[in-house]
This record gives sequence, C-alpha cells and structure tokens, in this order.
Amino acid sequence: MSQASVVQCPLFKTDVIQIMALSADRIAELTLEFAEKEPKYIINYALQEFDNISVSFSGAEDVLLIELASKVARKLDKTVSVFTLDTGRLHPETYQFIDKVRAHYGIVIDVMHPDADSLETFVREKGLFSFYETDHHECCGIRKTEPLKRKLATLDAWITGQRKDQSPSTRNQVPVIEMDPTFSSPNKPLIKFNPLANWSSKQVWETIRMFDVPYNTLHDRGYISIGCEPCTRPVGPNQHEREGRWWWEEATAKECGLHQGNVIVSDADGE
Repeated sequence: MSQASVVQCPLFKTDVIQIMALSADRIAELTLEFAEKEPKYIINYALQEFDNISVSFSGAEDVLLIELASKVARKLDKTVSVFTLDTGRLHPETYQFIDKVRAHYGIVIDVMHPDADSLETFVREKGLFSFYETDHHECCGIRKTEPLKRKLATLDAWITGQRKDQSPSTRNQVPVIEMDPTFSSPNKPLIKFNPLANWSSKQVWETIRMFDVPYNTLHDRGYISIGCEPCTRPVGPNQHEREGRWWWEEATAKECGLHQGNVIVSDADGE
C-alpha cells in the first residue's frame, strides 16, 4: 500500500482490525462518490491509493481495463500489474490473445495455474467432463478459485471487469468499490475495484473500437462471455451474454467462485 493512501484515505489510517470495522461506511462513501465517475477516474484512484494492486484479466473484453490502467500508470509513473488464470482448458484463441496483449502493452502478465496435485486427483477421480453431469463448481474451484485465492493473498487490492449487465441474476448489485466479500478476512482485508460496473456492454465495445484496443477473435464468432472451452459457447440473437456460459445450469448458478460474493449479496437481498 502506498504512503499516499495512508494520508489521503481515512479507510487505511488504522490497523487491520479497525479497517475491517470502519470499512463499510467508508467504502459506502467511496462507492457513492465514484458511482457516476468514468472508469478511468476509478482506476486512477485505485492506482494512486495502492501500490500492491493488480488488474485481473480474463482474456476477454476486460482487456479494456489494461488499456485504461496502462494510460493512467504512465501518468503516475507506475507499472501496471496484471494477472490471469490459466485453467488448462481455455480456447487456443484466448491463449494467443493473452500473448498478443502482453506484446501490445509491453507488460508482464502473471499467469496463475491450478495446483498440479489437486488437479491430477480431480481428473483421475472425476474425469475431464464431470461438470456436465453435476455442476461446474468443483472444477472451477480447482482450476480458477484456488489459483485466484493464492494470487489475492499477495495483494492489498485488485481491479476486475465485472459489470452489472453481465448477469442480472448475480451481478446487478455490483458496486464500483467494495471490501471483497469473498476473499477478505479479519487478518487480510482486500479492496476490490469494479470500474466497469455501471457500464453496458455497448459502452465497453464502443471504447474498445474507439481506441483500437486488441480483442479476442472469439468475439467475432458470437462468443460474448468467454471462459473455458468446454463451458463456453456462442450466443444467438437476443440471447443474454451469460447464456453462453454453463448453459446446462440455472442462471443463478452462473458464477465460478471468483465473484461468489455476488451470489451471497443477492441471496441476502432476497433476489
């Protein structure tokens, strides 16, 4: 965490236990303050307040975060930290895109992998496609959530590409700034920035085209929301983007664990 954050933001002036106790009100204030701000202003605030912060990159349209963060970082004379999760089941186009982004922005992308022993045991006992018979959560837990948890344990804050319009059943309450509801703990608070929360898919793509931002070629083939190859398919006309993910499951199950706090919040609100 930067020295500037201690001076500028009352949320971070005290020890960990007090931060957790005071965070709700302060973060609510920040959420209101930044709710109508453009994503670049939210990212600017995040990078000013935190040194130990990283952008989460899924290999999809959240590349816009890297575009915006790179521009902000240059003005602040900082280096953008980016990480991605390699589940071992991504589309070839996604792997190629990750390398393209790495070269285009001249950045290092920290690639997180599943624990080899856990994955080996899972595949041996359940096979490669057990999620079609049960659900995706165990597979995602090993391939995505556990590697993410390892990465987030090293950070004070992270930046995600979540948007409210991505999934009305699980993401319609996503704030622009929050204490991470899934990965924070009393001993390790974690701040989560969602700069695109209030933007629509249309706004994201207008900006990608405006700035000639590179994008995953799967988008040209009808893939809107992109994840692992076995669990992602193109969507048809008038289908919501999330219908292309885990299509054999209920809409309310369409979170893999990375943002499971969304589901908890929705349940608490009775939605």
